Amino acid sequence: MKNKDGRWFYIFISPWLIGFLGLTLGPIIFSIYMSFTDWDLFQSPNFIGFENYINLLTDDPIFWKSVGNTFFYALIAIPMGMSISLWIAYYLNKKLKGITFFRVLYYLPSVVPVVAASLLFIRLFAPTEGLINEMLSFVGIQGPSWLLDPNWVKPALVLMSLWGVGGGVVLLLAGMKGIPPELYEASSIDGASSGQSFFAITFPMLTPVIFFNLITGIIGALQTFAQVFIVTAGGPDNASQMVVPYLFQNAFRFYKMGYASAIAWILFIIILVLTLIVFRSSALWVHYEEGKENG
Repeated sequence: MKNKDGRWFYIFISPWLIGFLGLTLGPIIFSIYMSFTDWDLFQSPNFIGFENYINLLTDDPIFWKSVGNTFFYALIAIPMGMSISLWIAYYLNKKLKGITFFRVLYYLPSVVPVVAASLLFIRLFAPTEGLINEMLSFVGIQGPSWLLDPNWVKPALVLMSLWGVGGGVVLLLAGMKGIPPELYEASSIDGASSGQSFFAITFPMLTPVIFFNLITGIIGALQTFAQVFIVTAGGPDNASQMVVPYLFQNAFRFYKMGYASAIAWILFIIILVLTLIVFRSSALWVHYEEGKENG
Protein backbone atom coordinates (compact mmCIF):
# COMPACT_ATOMS: atom_id res chain seq x y z
CA MET A 1 0.00 0.00 0.00
CA LYS A 2 2.88 2.37 0.84
CA ASN A 3 4.57 1.71 -2.53
CA LYS A 4 1.28 2.28 -4.33
CA ASP A 5 0.74 5.60 -2.55
CA GLY A 6 4.31 6.57 -3.45
CA ARG A 7 3.70 5.89 -7.13
CA TRP A 8 0.52 7.97 -7.13
CA PHE A 9 2.40 10.77 -5.37
CA TYR A 10 4.99 10.96 -8.14
CA ILE A 11 2.30 10.67 -10.81
CA PHE A 12 0.40 13.65 -9.41
CA ILE A 13 3.47 15.86 -8.95
CA SER A 14 5.00 14.88 -12.30
CA PRO A 15 3.52 17.87 -14.22
CA TRP A 16 5.07 20.29 -11.72
CA LEU A 17 8.30 18.28 -11.57
CA ILE A 18 8.65 18.22 -15.36
CA GLY A 19 7.92 21.94 -15.54
CA PHE A 20 10.40 22.73 -12.79
CA LEU A 21 13.21 20.68 -14.31
CA GLY A 22 12.55 21.78 -17.90
CA LEU A 23 11.46 25.40 -17.45
CA THR A 24 13.18 26.50 -14.23
CA LEU A 25 16.15 24.44 -13.09
CA GLY A 26 17.35 23.71 -16.63
CA PRO A 27 17.41 27.36 -17.75
CA ILE A 28 19.09 28.36 -14.46
CA ILE A 29 21.94 25.92 -15.00
CA PHE A 30 22.17 26.89 -18.68
CA SER A 31 22.34 30.61 -17.84
CA ILE A 32 25.18 29.99 -15.39
CA TYR A 33 27.17 28.35 -18.17
CA MET A 34 26.18 31.07 -20.66
CA SER A 35 27.52 33.76 -18.34
CA PHE A 36 31.01 32.37 -18.97
CA THR A 37 30.64 32.37 -22.75
CA ASP A 38 30.39 34.71 -25.71
CA TRP A 39 27.18 33.70 -27.50
CA ASP A 40 25.14 35.60 -30.09
CA LEU A 41 22.29 33.05 -30.45
CA PHE A 42 23.41 32.11 -33.97
CA GLN A 43 26.80 30.49 -33.46
CA SER A 44 28.09 27.99 -30.93
CA PRO A 45 28.91 29.46 -27.51
CA ASN A 46 32.57 30.37 -27.05
CA PHE A 47 33.84 29.82 -23.51
CA ILE A 48 35.67 32.94 -22.26
CA GLY A 49 35.80 32.36 -18.50
CA PHE A 50 35.22 35.40 -16.27
CA GLU A 51 35.66 37.93 -19.08
CA ASN A 52 31.97 38.94 -19.07
CA TYR A 53 32.05 39.63 -15.34
CA ILE A 54 35.35 41.52 -15.54
CA ASN A 55 34.11 43.73 -18.40
CA LEU A 56 30.82 44.27 -16.64
CA LEU A 57 32.36 45.38 -13.36
CA THR A 58 35.36 47.32 -14.66
CA ASP A 59 34.59 48.58 -18.16
CA ASP A 60 30.87 49.21 -18.53
CA PRO A 61 29.73 52.65 -17.31
CA ILE A 62 26.18 52.05 -18.55
CA PHE A 63 25.84 49.03 -16.26
CA TRP A 64 26.92 51.02 -13.22
CA LYS A 65 24.60 53.84 -14.22
CA SER A 66 21.73 51.36 -14.48
CA VAL A 67 22.63 50.00 -11.03
CA GLY A 68 22.63 53.52 -9.61
CA ASN A 69 19.28 54.32 -11.24
CA THR A 70 17.79 51.08 -9.93
CA PHE A 71 18.93 51.77 -6.36
CA PHE A 72 17.71 55.38 -6.58
CA TYR A 73 14.31 54.10 -7.67
CA ALA A 74 14.19 51.40 -4.99
CA LEU A 75 15.35 53.64 -2.12
CA ILE A 76 12.56 56.12 -2.82
CA ALA A 77 9.75 53.99 -4.24
CA ILE A 78 9.82 51.27 -1.56
CA PRO A 79 9.60 53.47 1.58
CA MET A 80 7.13 55.83 -0.08
CA GLY A 81 4.92 53.00 -1.31
CA MET A 82 4.94 51.20 2.04
CA SER A 83 4.18 54.40 3.96
CA ILE A 84 1.26 55.31 1.71
CA SER A 85 -0.04 51.72 1.84
CA LEU A 86 0.01 51.80 5.64
CA TRP A 87 -1.70 55.19 5.74
CA ILE A 88 -4.45 54.10 3.34
CA ALA A 89 -4.97 50.76 5.13
CA TYR A 90 -5.29 52.56 8.48
CA TYR A 91 -8.19 54.67 7.24
CA LEU A 92 -9.78 51.86 5.25
CA ASN A 93 -9.93 49.87 8.48
CA LYS A 94 -12.41 52.36 9.92
CA LYS A 95 -16.00 51.23 10.34
CA LEU A 96 -17.67 53.72 8.07
CA LYS A 97 -20.64 53.51 5.75
CA GLY A 98 -19.60 52.63 2.19
CA ILE A 99 -16.02 51.78 3.20
CA THR A 100 -16.15 48.58 1.11
CA PHE A 101 -16.47 50.69 -2.05
CA PHE A 102 -13.29 52.59 -1.22
CA ARG A 103 -11.44 49.37 -0.43
CA VAL A 104 -12.27 48.06 -3.87
CA LEU A 105 -11.44 51.43 -5.43
CA TYR A 106 -7.93 51.51 -3.96
CA TYR A 107 -7.24 47.89 -4.90
CA LEU A 108 -8.39 48.02 -8.53
CA PRO A 109 -5.31 49.83 -9.94
CA SER A 110 -3.04 47.02 -8.72
CA VAL A 111 -4.80 44.51 -11.00
CA VAL A 112 -4.60 46.72 -14.11
CA PRO A 113 -2.07 45.22 -16.57
CA VAL A 114 1.27 46.99 -16.39
CA VAL A 115 1.22 47.71 -20.13
CA ALA A 116 -2.11 49.54 -19.87
CA ALA A 117 -0.92 51.46 -16.81
CA SER A 118 2.32 52.42 -18.59
CA LEU A 119 0.45 53.76 -21.62
CA LEU A 120 -1.81 55.71 -19.29
CA PHE A 121 1.13 57.36 -17.53
CA ILE A 122 2.74 58.29 -20.84
CA ARG A 123 -0.30 60.47 -21.44
CA LEU A 124 -0.39 61.75 -17.85
CA PHE A 125 3.26 62.82 -17.99
CA ALA A 126 3.00 64.52 -21.40
CA PRO A 127 4.75 67.93 -21.24
CA THR A 128 1.94 70.11 -22.59
CA GLU A 129 -1.24 68.07 -22.73
CA GLY A 130 -0.61 65.79 -19.75
CA LEU A 131 -3.10 65.92 -16.91
CA ILE A 132 -0.40 66.27 -14.24
CA ASN A 133 1.13 69.41 -15.80
CA GLU A 134 -2.31 70.85 -16.48
CA MET A 135 -3.19 70.44 -12.79
CA LEU A 136 0.10 72.10 -11.80
CA SER A 137 -0.63 75.00 -14.13
CA PHE A 138 -3.83 75.76 -12.20
CA VAL A 139 -1.73 76.66 -9.16
CA GLY A 140 0.83 78.62 -11.17
CA ILE A 141 3.47 75.92 -11.45
CA GLN A 142 5.02 75.09 -14.80
CA GLY A 143 5.38 71.34 -14.88
CA PRO A 144 8.60 69.76 -16.16
CA SER A 145 9.02 67.55 -19.21
CA TRP A 146 8.77 64.49 -16.99
CA LEU A 147 9.86 61.75 -19.39
CA LEU A 148 12.19 63.92 -21.47
CA ASP A 149 14.19 65.56 -18.69
CA PRO A 150 17.04 63.48 -17.15
CA ASN A 151 16.42 65.19 -13.80
CA TRP A 152 12.73 64.30 -13.68
CA VAL A 153 12.40 60.94 -15.40
CA LYS A 154 13.29 58.86 -12.32
CA PRO A 155 10.90 60.80 -10.03
CA ALA A 156 8.24 60.20 -12.68
CA LEU A 157 8.84 56.44 -12.48
CA VAL A 158 8.65 56.64 -8.69
CA LEU A 159 5.28 58.39 -8.91
CA MET A 160 4.13 55.76 -11.35
CA SER A 161 5.06 53.01 -8.87
CA LEU A 162 2.49 54.38 -6.41
CA TRP A 163 -0.23 53.28 -8.82
CA GLY A 164 0.02 49.73 -7.49
CA VAL A 165 0.04 50.28 -3.73
CA GLY A 166 -3.35 48.56 -3.48
CA GLY A 167 -1.75 45.13 -3.21
CA GLY A 168 0.14 46.13 -0.08
CA VAL A 169 -2.97 47.85 1.28
CA VAL A 170 -4.94 44.58 1.13
CA LEU A 171 -2.27 42.69 3.09
CA LEU A 172 -1.99 45.42 5.72
CA LEU A 173 -5.76 45.67 6.02
CA ALA A 174 -5.97 41.92 6.56
CA GLY A 175 -3.29 42.23 9.23
CA MET A 176 -5.24 44.98 10.98
CA LYS A 177 -8.36 42.83 10.98
CA GLY A 178 -6.40 40.14 12.80
CA ILE A 179 -5.40 42.40 15.70
CA PRO A 180 -7.46 41.50 18.82
CA PRO A 181 -9.87 44.35 19.64
CA GLU A 182 -9.26 43.73 23.35
CA LEU A 183 -5.87 45.40 22.98
CA TYR A 184 -7.48 48.63 21.78
CA GLU A 185 -10.09 48.46 24.53
CA ALA A 186 -7.38 48.10 27.15
CA SER A 187 -5.39 51.01 25.72
CA SER A 188 -8.52 53.15 25.64
CA ILE A 189 -9.20 52.39 29.30
CA ASP A 190 -5.62 53.40 30.09
CA GLY A 191 -6.25 56.74 28.36
CA ALA A 192 -4.12 56.19 25.27
CA SER A 193 -4.84 58.38 22.24
CA SER A 194 -5.41 56.97 18.76
CA GLY A 195 -1.86 57.87 17.78
CA GLN A 196 -0.41 56.16 20.85
CA SER A 197 -2.52 53.07 20.17
CA PHE A 198 -1.27 52.98 16.59
CA PHE A 199 2.42 53.04 17.54
CA ALA A 200 2.03 50.79 20.58
CA ILE A 201 -0.37 48.19 19.15
CA THR A 202 -1.13 48.51 15.44
CA PHE A 203 2.36 49.02 14.06
CA PRO A 204 4.11 46.31 16.15
CA MET A 205 1.37 43.80 15.30
CA LEU A 206 1.72 44.65 11.60
CA THR A 207 5.50 44.23 11.44
CA PRO A 208 5.29 40.65 10.00
CA VAL A 209 3.17 42.01 7.12
CA ILE A 210 5.48 45.02 6.71
CA PHE A 211 8.43 42.62 6.66
CA PHE A 212 6.80 40.61 3.87
CA ASN A 213 5.96 43.76 1.90
CA LEU A 214 9.54 44.98 2.31
CA ILE A 215 11.05 41.76 0.96
CA THR A 216 8.71 41.60 -2.02
CA GLY A 217 9.15 45.33 -2.59
CA ILE A 218 12.95 45.02 -2.75
CA ILE A 219 12.75 42.13 -5.19
CA GLY A 220 10.15 43.87 -7.35
CA ALA A 221 11.90 47.24 -7.41
CA LEU A 222 15.28 45.80 -8.35
CA GLN A 223 13.62 43.79 -11.13
CA THR A 224 11.70 46.75 -12.59
CA PHE A 225 11.35 46.22 -16.32
CA ALA A 226 8.04 46.89 -18.05
CA GLN A 227 7.61 50.47 -16.85
CA VAL A 228 11.06 51.49 -18.09
CA PHE A 229 10.87 49.47 -21.29
CA ILE A 230 7.47 50.89 -22.31
CA VAL A 231 7.52 54.42 -20.89
CA THR A 232 11.13 55.62 -21.34
CA ALA A 233 13.15 52.81 -23.00
CA GLY A 234 15.94 53.82 -20.64
CA GLY A 235 16.17 57.37 -21.88
CA PRO A 236 16.88 60.16 -22.07
CA ASP A 237 20.61 59.45 -22.25
CA ASN A 238 20.25 56.36 -20.02
CA ALA A 239 18.91 58.55 -17.21
CA SER A 240 16.19 55.98 -16.48
CA GLN A 241 18.07 52.87 -17.55
CA MET A 242 17.77 50.07 -15.02
CA VAL A 243 19.40 46.68 -14.65
CA VAL A 244 16.72 44.40 -16.10
CA PRO A 245 15.97 46.57 -19.17
CA TYR A 246 19.72 46.80 -19.77
CA LEU A 247 19.91 43.01 -19.50
CA PHE A 248 17.09 42.72 -22.04
CA GLN A 249 18.82 45.09 -24.46
CA ASN A 250 22.05 43.13 -24.33
CA ALA A 251 20.27 39.83 -24.84
CA PHE A 252 17.72 40.63 -27.54
CA ARG A 253 18.94 43.83 -29.18
CA PHE A 254 22.70 43.34 -29.17
CA TYR A 255 22.52 39.50 -29.09
CA LYS A 256 25.07 39.28 -26.27
CA MET A 257 23.45 36.41 -24.39
CA GLY A 258 26.53 35.56 -22.35
CA TYR A 259 26.92 39.16 -21.22
CA ALA A 260 23.21 39.37 -20.37
CA SER A 261 23.47 36.16 -18.34
CA ALA A 262 26.34 37.70 -16.35
CA ILE A 263 24.16 40.75 -15.62
CA ALA A 264 21.37 38.45 -14.45
CA TRP A 265 23.61 36.64 -11.99
CA ILE A 266 25.09 39.83 -10.60
CA LEU A 267 21.56 41.11 -10.06
CA PHE A 268 20.68 37.82 -8.36
CA ILE A 269 23.62 38.23 -5.97
CA ILE A 270 22.61 41.82 -5.17
CA ILE A 271 19.01 40.78 -4.41
CA LEU A 272 20.20 37.79 -2.37
CA VAL A 273 22.53 39.91 -0.24
CA LEU A 274 19.92 42.59 0.42
CA THR A 275 17.28 39.98 1.25
CA LEU A 276 19.62 38.25 3.70
CA ILE A 277 20.40 41.59 5.37
CA VAL A 278 16.70 42.29 5.84
CA PHE A 279 16.11 38.78 7.18
CA ARG A 280 18.98 39.15 9.64
CA SER A 281 17.72 42.54 10.81
CA SER A 282 14.13 41.32 11.22
CA ALA A 283 14.90 39.94 14.70
CA LEU A 284 15.35 43.54 15.87
CA TRP A 285 12.06 44.98 14.63
CA VAL A 286 9.62 42.25 13.57
CA HIS A 287 7.29 41.19 16.39
CA TYR A 288 5.39 37.92 16.19
CA GLU A 289 2.51 36.72 18.32
CA GLU A 290 3.38 34.51 21.24
CA GLY A 291 4.09 30.98 20.06
CA LYS A 292 5.18 32.06 16.56
CA GLU A 293 8.85 32.23 15.70
CA ASN A 294 10.63 34.33 13.16
CA GLY A 295 11.57 31.97 10.31
